[in-house]
Amino acid sequence: MTFPSASLIDATDDKLHEECGIFGIIGNESASAMTALGLHALQHRGQEAVGIVSYDGEHFHAKHALGHVGATFGSESMISQLAGASAIGHVRYATTGETSLRNVQPLFADFDFGGFGVAHNGNLTNAYALRKRLVKQGCIFHATTDTEVIIHLVAISREKTVIDRLIDALKQIEGAYSLVCLTKDMVIGVRDPYGIRPLVIGKHENGYVLASETCALDIIEAEFIRDVEPGEMVILSGEKIESIRPFENVSRRFCIFEYIYFARPDSFLDGYSVYAARKQIGMELAKEFPVEADIVVPVPDSGVPTAIGYAQQSGIPYEMGIIRNHYVGRTFIQPTDRIRHIGVKLKHNANRKFIEGKRLVLLDDSIVRGTTSVKIVEMLRHAGAKEVHMRISSPPTKYPCFYGIDTPEAEKLLAHEHTVEEMAKFIGVDSLAYISMDGLYRALGEEGRNNAQPQYCDACFSGDYPISLTDFNNKEGNGELSYLAKNAS
Repeated sequence: MTFPSASLIDATDDKLHEECGIFGIIGNESASAMTALGLHALQHRGQEAVGIVSYDGEHFHAKHALGHVGATFGSESMISQLAGASAIGHVRYATTGETSLRNVQPLFADFDFGGFGVAHNGNLTNAYALRKRLVKQGCIFHATTDTEVIIHLVAISREKTVIDRLIDALKQIEGAYSLVCLTKDMVIGVRDPYGIRPLVIGKHENGYVLASETCALDIIEAEFIRDVEPGEMVILSGEKIESIRPFENVSRRFCIFEYIYFARPDSFLDGYSVYAARKQIGMELAKEFPVEADIVVPVPDSGVPTAIGYAQQSGIPYEMGIIRNHYVGRTFIQPTDRIRHIGVKLKHNANRKFIEGKRLVLLDDSIVRGTTSVKIVEMLRHAGAKEVHMRISSPPTKYPCFYGIDTPEAEKLLAHEHTVEEMAKFIGVDSLAYISMDGLYRALGEEGRNNAQPQYCDACFSGDYPISLTDFNNKEGNGELSYLAKNAS
């Protein structure tokens, strides 16, 4: 029985990462400033690169950079270079390899009908196959991101209008996507037919807004209107919203992990409060897996609402037994043995006074490789915890995601290879339990998981992939990494 090494770790790498957030606005003379603020609210969805494209009535303007939103778009001088009453923006988390400026979105191209910009949240699962076909047709690719496939499909479409060209392009792709697109006349938003990735519509003064989450509307004081529906395309002008549904109807499969971890807790997705969902998950965990303990402790920050729910349901007091340092980023952790050995303490520290001699219920959102969990438990034991009982607010993560979440290969996922009992021994806890699949669905207002027709995409737990994995299946076993796994948007 083999386990991943927990001795040398980067504490930021043992988590699942959302790969991007998107924002668009039209009908606002401060469009680029509003976009920068919206992207700041969405920073949790991608911390490695940011970009904005705007239109001022005559010209398109673009700026792309590596790093956080504030570092690039925090100055008035930079915003002034992005003039116009319409703009779109993107924050990105790169899945593998070095982040390159050529992959930073929004992507932009000049066509015979004018400029066209696109920002994409999700993953195209047939991008590699389409790319090979397009190269044979003479298309020249500049980036390695799957989003560029959309640009080329729009370019070669024989349809006459930009809307029809975009629809023609999207009907050829497979995968999960929420898009915001910018032309000289409009901002376009669209979700894939399954609605796996989120997208919402808001009203701001005389214009309209599109964003990955409602928290991006809140920061600019925009009024939430509604979610973009799965398979819906919305066309925003300065004065109206037009809705069309160009795709065949399928059962919606919104990503269930948005509620567990990715979305900000103050957001509403598909009409449901993320914070309320996480509290309810904690309550379900307390019902399913009670334990005699003295305090409930979250792994901050994502474990906090779940721990509050667990404490309320169980009657066990809630305490901040772990304190998080919010000012440590990935780049701080240098590749030296001493710093790596410190590991988790760069980001978390035990609150000794409240855990010494206590029996703890430790709440976290997921276990990926398990190496960070080992270090957290070691830290709590060293601080004097008498017992540590770990409860996880998701079912075991056994399968990789191909729809816009950065996950390791299946064999690197601890739950894919090991039983719960084996994982508990590896992590060093007195007990370990995950919420059941039915319990997770109950927390979201369902009676349970309908196995014949699941209400959410839960492929990372169940292996039930609703959309074809064309690239992965065609390339698996030939010694190459999947194109889609390397170039998610």
